[in-house]
Amino acid sequence: MEKIRNFCIIAHIDHGKSTIADRMMELTGTVEKREMKAQLLDSMELEREKGITIKLAPVTMKWKGYTLNLIDTPGHVDFSYEVSRSLQAVETAVLVVDATQGIQAQTLANVYLALEQDLAIIPVINKVDLPAADVEKVAAQIMNLLGCAREEIIEVSGKTGFNVDKILDAVVNEPAISPVGSGDSQAKSGAVSVTKALIFDSYFDDYRGVVLYVRIFEGEIKKNAEILMMAAGTKGLALEVGVLTPKMSPRSSLKSGEIGYIVTNLKTTREAKVGDTVTLAKGLIVQEKEGGHEIVNDKGEIINPLPGYKNVLPFVYAGFFPVSNDQYKDLKEAIEKLSLSDSALRYEPENSPVLGFGLRIGFLGLLHMDIIRERLEREFGLDLIVTNPSTNYEIVMNNGEIREIKSASDLPDASEIKEIREPWVKGEIILPKSMIGNVLNLINEKRGHQTNVSYIEDRAVIDFEAPMANLLTDFYDQLKSATSGYASFNYELNDYQTEDLVRVDFLVAGHKMDALSVMAHRTEAEAIGREVTKKLKEVIPRQNYEVALQAAIGARIIARETIGAYRKDVTVKIHTGDRDRKAKLLEKQKRGKARMKRFGKIDIPSEAFTVMLKRD
Repeated sequence: MEKIRNFCIIAHIDHGKSTIADRMMELTGTVEKREMKAQLLDSMELEREKGITIKLAPVTMKWKGYTLNLIDTPGHVDFSYEVSRSLQAVETAVLVVDATQGIQAQTLANVYLALEQDLAIIPVINKVDLPAADVEKVAAQIMNLLGCAREEIIEVSGKTGFNVDKILDAVVNEPAISPVGSGDSQAKSGAVSVTKALIFDSYFDDYRGVVLYVRIFEGEIKKNAEILMMAAGTKGLALEVGVLTPKMSPRSSLKSGEIGYIVTNLKTTREAKVGDTVTLAKGLIVQEKEGGHEIVNDKGEIINPLPGYKNVLPFVYAGFFPVSNDQYKDLKEAIEKLSLSDSALRYEPENSPVLGFGLRIGFLGLLHMDIIRERLEREFGLDLIVTNPSTNYEIVMNNGEIREIKSASDLPDASEIKEIREPWVKGEIILPKSMIGNVLNLINEKRGHQTNVSYIEDRAVIDFEAPMANLLTDFYDQLKSATSGYASFNYELNDYQTEDLVRVDFLVAGHKMDALSVMAHRTEAEAIGREVTKKLKEVIPRQNYEVALQAAIGARIIARETIGAYRKDVTVKIHTGDRDRKAKLLEKQKRGKARMKRFGKIDIPSEAFTVMLKRD
């Protein structure tokens, strides 16, 4: 164990984590030059195209007689749960900051996560070879943030490989892993010694089943051992164990302090979620108890899992409907396949009178939703309509019962509701000092309020609270516009607060469209109603009769737009100037239009639903 070092790379999006990981693999000879390609650990096509890391990736390297286990983490706020789990699996974090951009929101968020886990932090400034690099300014920001000395900060270039060896040396020089899991430390505390490993990622392999990425904290797991997931209570077999270099390299066992993979016979990642603890099933019993289960050994002593497991819950929901109903079965199968390797995905069937059968899917954030949508369209060839993303609300009924609803169309009758609570988030924005005014105005517009403003060198950090629903649609775009792209944003769910919320319905030719309904604050309802009806007028095609577009709260209409009818000139075939004949034909046309209006069905294009996603 003295010769093992486990570390991860944390940074804001695009600060060069994956590129530095590439150089490390080259330097340590883990990957041969001919097999090397940029962002080697980003294996998904979407990751390579968008240039972001979506799934974390572990790799084992050898350097100067030491075994180094590296985890390359995602930088985006939607995947911060994955980052926090991978931080639990390591002892050291390499903090990478871009020399041209300095400290950003996700840098701060990840530093706080690393400090919570009590990790040693190695500060690194990347991209020092760029003409726009301002190394001293960024170094001052890092010293201010971490309280480290200037000589502790390593200046590197991930692109050219300059100084990357110094990062590896710094990792080696960190103190060895303290043998928390060794038998003598257990004996002193009188605790029961049991094999324990933390799952920090899991995915589904079509040919082999669920593959777990684990960090062994105590004991060892051998090939073909029977294993038990402590939080899920499921049992399985370790069909193969080994390390990643980045290819799978089988071993006979994984020992305490090591990071590696376990190929299991499980059928879905729901049975082995990220953050769960793996142990050997021999001699352990899963006992059911009120509100869950507990693990006991044959002496009746309770075995506790590793700390930090948290069931990750989605807080953005959207309806996914296939354009043709024949594809519903394909959509369901595709989502089932994706959810095998993404335990954060939640879905349930949904039926809409306008769009037919579909699924309501829960996501961790808008980027998560975007990536799943793209994967469904690309990998499974589906043609989809995605409805307005919404968050979940808590409804307190008159009888004191609390219900959770995921979309406006599920709202019960207003006479039964005592109050509606909506989720609020705590956010943090980092931006140049000169742009504070614009951003504070934007936060106020979103019904939010600032709680604190602090400064790191020439940058300001604004802490604020705001309702989740108002940040969903286009807050990020507006923030980038207000700050010329210089601001970065990070958030976490805070709690639910009671607000004066109403359901705004949209009627097309008198028919209520459930899929378009939204929840809004009473003060904003009218503006939203006007804006959406105007946009619907642009995307719904004209008919042979007049079509009314209305926004309503309950029975009260708050906005209206009218799509004019096509006017066909029925009098063109009359060659005489007889007024009576003309009047007769026009009257007949009028009756025909009235009849069409009664029975006519309006075909609503899928663009009508994307209108709701982007509001000006």
